[in-house]
Amino acid sequence: MSDEEPALLIDRPLDGVERITLNRPDKFNAFDAEMYDGILAHFERIRFDPSIRVVILTGRGRGFCGGNDLSGMGQMKNPPAGVGAAQSARYTLIDLGRIPLSMKSLPQPVICAVNGAAAGIGYSLALAADMAIAGKSAKFVNAIHNAATGCELGMSYLLPRAVGTQRAAEILYTMRPVLADEAERIGLVLRTVPDEQLMDEALAIARNIIVNVPVGIWLTKQALWMNQDAGSLEQAMELEHRGVFIAQSTEDAKEKRRAFIEKRPPVFNNR
Repeated sequence: MSDEEPALLIDRPLDGVERITLNRPDKFNAFDAEMYDGILAHFERIRFDPSIRVVILTGRGRGFCGGNDLSGMGQMKNPPAGVGAAQSARYTLIDLGRIPLSMKSLPQPVICAVNGAAAGIGYSLALAADMAIAGKSAKFVNAIHNAATGCELGMSYLLPRAVGTQRAAEILYTMRPVLADEAERIGLVLRTVPDEQLMDEALAIARNIIVNVPVGIWLTKQALWMNQDAGSLEQAMELEHRGVFIAQSTEDAKEKRRAFIEKRPPVFNNR
């Protein structure tokens, strides 16, 4: 990466699909303070942009993300200066914790295309995505132990829901790497594909999403994640029913039905 290139590359590989590429390949796309601030800013921008239907998150070069930049993190903009070490760490973790929360609360589904090693924050990004696709070179390493604990950024919540409690315990208590084929087998990723097919696979999933009613996808994502902690089936269905009522009242829902009958792609206008 040259000095002029941004640490996050933003493009639209497909109409309605925004791709965020971690762009520090010489550092294995390790995060510094600027990248943390940048990705949070992008998520907030995406949240209020109805032209974006799906988000794809990937990395440039041989690794998806190597975690934190151990050569120097710098200072994030939100944590205040002039406080004690414990207070500073607490403020910083609160700020970092906004990343998985933002990903889960975005109206748009997030697809993580994992190329190469995913460690630390890279591991958390894959878990916080709605779906993760792994290239054959992918490797998941719980390098958070290097910071003295085995979990951070929601991993103790997200990982057991993906792979089960006992597998999560082994992964969180050790630094054993999980390779791509095992990641697919245990449910850590949706599927594993050859490296050269990774982005094509992510885009294929995105295409299958964007043909559906925009607010319907938004409400389906909300129901999926909120109902992970629903107290009963009745409560889960009540949330779904309210989503159905909202989505069916839109012009886009009518367009989806017309397009189905007329055997053509729908054209949505977010109304």
